[in-house]
Amino acid sequence: MKSGNLLKGVTGKLFADKGYIAEELFNKPFFAGIHLFTAVERNMKERCMTLNDRIILGKRAVIESVSNELKNICQIEHTGHRGFNSFIANLISGIAAYSFLPEKPSVHVGFERTAQYALF
Repeated sequence: MKSGNLLKGVTGKLFADKGYIAEELFNKPFFAGIHLFTAVERNMKERCMTLNDRIILGKRAVIESVSNELKNICQIEHTGHRGFNSFIANLISGIAAYSFLPEKPSVHVGFERTAQYALF
């Protein structure tokens, strides 16, 4: 992360796992067009985010379960690939195997229009 090669060419929203992120590492991707979201630890400052982003951050467990299925059931991570081509072949075959799974985790994020007011 210090060299910046990990996020090269990435834009949009990036949801991170739990853990402490230093202030300089948190602000650096923001200026490159990446919005980094992570759960706030006890010794971290609270970050401003939209309601939609806060809901998706709460659904991070579903996103992690997709990663878990790709790693464990579709066996993406458990190979001894030697080159880039074999890595990509393994990744594509794992995603293809995931597409044939009968039940996949999903995130339902939606808002209903009601006449009620919420006080936050």
